Amino acid sequence: MYFNRGCAAAVVAACVLAAHGEPQDLPGTRPASLPGFRIEGRFGEQVLTYRWGEDVSVLINAPPPEGFDPGRPTRLVLYALPNGNTIGQTIGRRLGPGVDWHFGIQHIGAQTRYLREFLREENLVVAYLENDLKSWPAWKTKHAPYAEPIRRIVESVQERLGVPAAAIELTAHSGGGGFVFGYIEGAEAIPDRVRRIAFLDANYGFADALRHGERLVEWLRRGRDHVLVVLAYDDRNITVDGKLVVGPDGGTYRKTLRMIERIGRDIPLTGTTAGELKRWRGLEGRVDVIIHTNPQNRILHTALVGQMNGFIHCLSVGSRHENTVARFGAPVAYERWIAPE
Repeated sequence: MYFNRGCAAAVVAACVLAAHGEPQDLPGTRPASLPGFRIEGRFGEQVLTYRWGEDVSVLINAPPPEGFDPGRPTRLVLYALPNGNTIGQTIGRRLGPGVDWHFGIQHIGAQTRYLREFLREENLVVAYLENDLKSWPAWKTKHAPYAEPIRRIVESVQERLGVPAAAIELTAHSGGGGFVFGYIEGAEAIPDRVRRIAFLDANYGFADALRHGERLVEWLRRGRDHVLVVLAYDDRNITVDGKLVVGPDGGTYRKTLRMIERIGRDIPLTGTTAGELKRWRGLEGRVDVIIHTNPQNRILHTALVGQMNGFIHCLSVGSRHENTVARFGAPVAYERWIAPE
């Protein structure tokens, strides 16, 4: 993590996020209604940033003060970053000359803003989780045993937000799935306060030996408000420079089929096909698994997240907003909510 040597201790937190391409606090910034937060950016969102431990950065993004009602239910969505991406790149902004292309592939910030226009009955808060290694699988190796630190990271976000009753939703893209699986491994049962788990092409680490399937099934059966979403694509034959990207046993396509098989042993799943999408659903829609068949053999790893409205889909499955705010695989729905350069 880079720190500007001229920064005094009082502004270190601002410098951390500046390293990620995020706006720094400016003189005259309006105070936020959430304690410890600041108002930031064109959309006036409430933002809090901090470091956890020696190598984890967290940014919590809440609606503007006028859009955050303490009397409404709050959804706290934790988004574990993909390998190689920063918080700023994951939030996204409009591309222009000199802007790194990574800022234009996920647009979790714009998708969140778009969703807030429809989810007026609740407060939608997103916490971005990054580590200095830019890889949650590598971070887990460094911090083994990792389950307890991951649990404490989640608890720290709850505490900083200061809304004890907030429902927790664990989401991840790419290697961020390692963080979610690490949390699942941290207890015999997934806590009831976790209402939604979503893997956006992020389930590489699924393993029966670690009882992931068993714990997910028990959690899904226990709560009628528990939702599981999995997005993946057929990545078996994709190539870069003429070489296969995944090995004979790797990739999310194979892991997703294993998840379907394991969950299907205990929860009836119904499969359908619509165009290039194969879908398995169960528990009245609370289980939603989609595989893009990828007939053109393209690399769709980030397209599932950004271009196909993947994050919007994952947060609306199982609710009255499913397929009404945006459809998975349809054209981008959130264009006007992308932050300027």
